[in-house]
Amino acid sequence: MVARGVLLLLLVMSVASWFVIASKVLEQSRLLSYGAQASKDFWGADNLSQGAAKLAEKSPFRFVAEAAVDAIDKHSALNDHLSLNDWVVMRVQSAIDQVQGTSQSGMAVLATVGSISPFVGLFGTVWGIYHALTAIGLSGQASIDKVAGPVGEALIMTAIGLAVAVPAVLGYNWLLRRNKMGLDVLRSFGAALHVASLSSIPATPK
Repeated sequence: MVARGVLLLLLVMSVASWFVIASKVLEQSRLLSYGAQASKDFWGADNLSQGAAKLAEKSPFRFVAEAAVDAIDKHSALNDHLSLNDWVVMRVQSAIDQVQGTSQSGMAVLATVGSISPFVGLFGTVWGIYHALTAIGLSGQASIDKVAGPVGEALIMTAIGLAVAVPAVLGYNWLLRRNKMGLDVLRSFGAALHVASLSSIPATPK
């Protein structure tokens, strides 16, 4: 039962890691496509509000743009206690931070699977070898054919643990790099949006 439990746990970890990898690839692809849309549609609008309205409703770029528009509209309520420049920077950065936090969801699963699955497989191997040697001792037959079979089956657990860990680690590093690429595009958009917010004129970023 312990060996079967270890195999089931490794199977669940493998399915979870592949699900996270697939979902994050789709999410990051959408982020990059939203960035291309923002570069194409947002900066050609007459003002920031119209530019934000042209973006997809679920676009993180629209979320950041609407934060900047809202900051401009509500700045007068601060009674000059905070400059427009600082207020816009705070709101835009806060919106970017929220997007960044959302983009990190699921990455901990890959890190966890990559770090502990080899040890889970090793535990299954140790448990299997222990019971194999115990059974051999009780039978009183210690020939090589009686030892090699059970011990070899136990060692498969370690191989399965590594087979689960390697894709999780590779996927984590690859997705981390893609995530940084998408967030860099969003930060560049936020910087250009900051300048446009202060001038109230959409400026095409270089």
